[in-house]
Amino acid sequence: MDRVGSLPDELLSHILSFLTTKEAALTSLLSKRWRYLIAFVPNLAFDDIVFLHPEEGKPERDEIRQSFMDFVDRVLALQAESPIKKFSLKCRTGVDSDRVDGWISNVLNRGVSELDLLIILGMTMEDSYRLSPKGFASKTLVKLEIGCGIDISWVAGSIFLPMLKTLVLDSVWFYVDKFETLLLALPALEELVLVDVNWLDSDVTISNASLKTLTIDSDGHLGTFSFDTPSLVYFCYSDYAAEDYPVVKMENLREARIFLLVTDNEIERVRLPINDGLEDAMDNVVLRFGHVGKLMNGIRNVEYLELSADTLEVLSLCCESMPVFKNLKSLAIKSTEGRGWQAMPVLLRNCPHLEFLLIEGLLHHVTDKCGDACDCVPWEDKGRSLTSCPVNMLEIHGFRGTKKEMQMIKHFLDYFPSLKEMDIYADEDGPTNLEAPGMFEQITQLFTLYDEFYTCDVQFMVRGSLYKKLTAQCCVFKEENLPHRLVRTLG
Repeated sequence: MDRVGSLPDELLSHILSFLTTKEAALTSLLSKRWRYLIAFVPNLAFDDIVFLHPEEGKPERDEIRQSFMDFVDRVLALQAESPIKKFSLKCRTGVDSDRVDGWISNVLNRGVSELDLLIILGMTMEDSYRLSPKGFASKTLVKLEIGCGIDISWVAGSIFLPMLKTLVLDSVWFYVDKFETLLLALPALEELVLVDVNWLDSDVTISNASLKTLTIDSDGHLGTFSFDTPSLVYFCYSDYAAEDYPVVKMENLREARIFLLVTDNEIERVRLPINDGLEDAMDNVVLRFGHVGKLMNGIRNVEYLELSADTLEVLSLCCESMPVFKNLKSLAIKSTEGRGWQAMPVLLRNCPHLEFLLIEGLLHHVTDKCGDACDCVPWEDKGRSLTSCPVNMLEIHGFRGTKKEMQMIKHFLDYFPSLKEMDIYADEDGPTNLEAPGMFEQITQLFTLYDEFYTCDVQFMVRGSLYKKLTAQCCVFKEENLPHRLVRTLG
């Protein structure tokens, strides 16, 4: 019995919508009933990479390109005016821009709600495909993704998308005034994603009253960045530190992830005395990093904050301007051996309601400015920043089993007064001290003592595969002797 074939056409069309459009079209060969089902598929995805990278023996590239365009024409003609939800078009070289205009107008007229476009006609800005303003007054479009090779800025003043909630711009060029005009045409915008946007001006402002989610993932803007986004609740920012942050209005922000990018030369400069007489270009690094304090002040109302190791190093120049994070309950920090903890003491002191702390990697660059947050340098007022921190749960990821890490863990147990639970996750990405003969047994026994001596519940987390490897290496250690309450294996 053909159970799939017995399903109603509406359900079969829905199933076909999860395939690429080319795969969905091939099902028309199954039987007469399947021949026209593609006419009712609500999601269409055309990608010329399937056509432009054929097996040996297929026609030449120009013929394949023509075949691709003819295929899109046929499918759209077959669908006629049937409703459409999602339309994805990815053309990487040489398509007819007039036909592309027609395809986009077709789906917009049919009430498409999600549109994903990537169209590359050449390698320069002048070769960019210019979106036609025709039809871009859609009242149904809720998500728009514009990828590499498309110039949307020139129609910024000609479009109006009152229902658009999500806008994704990836590897596009933009003048700031055109970008601001575009945002004004999106009164319902809630989510904005900017990936490798090439700003053609040095001072960028993102201003939108309805925006709730903002993601910036780039590696090249060194001008100023301003944010006038009073309704924003989520902010993810990955880029080199901007020249300045003149305006940061994010009063309702609840979650922020700050992943600043720095070079080793910049780190070397900021670790030198301020008045070391270096050239202006490098002194500008100190100024830029200092202005990150304005960004931190703008996000001070967050409840969840995640910082990269580079960001923590940059914040070493913002200690005096570090705001109080009065609402912060969860803090996640990534640490690496090449980056320091100079900002950690003031950061912990300025989180008066912190409940959860996650540290990925305890090893870090040791300086005399680490303060009392770690056990690297002896201090008379040891642990002062920890004793004022109310955190009750601490997670440590990437544990390698080194002596320094064990000292750090004991330091936290000694000086976090409200700590109730500590979960330590073994590193799985490379060789660690845990793999040395007998080391796993010694460490688990030491953690057992910690668990018994301190009021805090200490647990050592090891994934099942790693657990078997570590216990198998020790010929003296018996697996059944493991304190199972302490060591938990993860799937």
